[in-house]
Amino acid sequence: MAKKKQKYHSFYENGIRYMECSICGTFEEKISNSTKLVVCSDCLMKQTLNLWNPMESTIKGPKKAKGWHWMKEFVDSDGNVYHKGKEKPELKGTLPPTEIKKTSKKKKKKKSYEQKINLLAKEYKQKRKLKKEHKIGINK
Repeated sequence: MAKKKQKYHSFYENGIRYMECSICGTFEEKISNSTKLVVCSDCLMKQTLNLWNPMESTIKGPKKAKGWHWMKEFVDSDGNVYHKGKEKPELKGTLPPTEIKKTSKKKKKKKSYEQKINLLAKEYKQKRKLKKEHKIGINK
């Protein structure tokens, strides 16, 4: 049996169309004539937040280090053994898990705008000085 199309209430006031939200029933304004269904911003926000749970981790299964498939031998937390990225099921559970070491990123020194200008000025002065010395050496 085919689903019945549900109609949502709408009305015009001063030339502006208002239409009822399909979830909560509040009226939304400035709706085009071809619109058949409206969801208000509050209901939309609630729906999207219900889909995302910050307490739930997105990574499922065993944890693997970055570049594990490039290692000669890697054993994940479940005991699966990998040789050069290919799993060896006959060795499962025979070796202890590989320790994952966290690497720290090197921090770059940030130069301020004034420091950059000072460096450029010093380089310019050195170049001028070398040019003067070169000209004096040629004339003698």
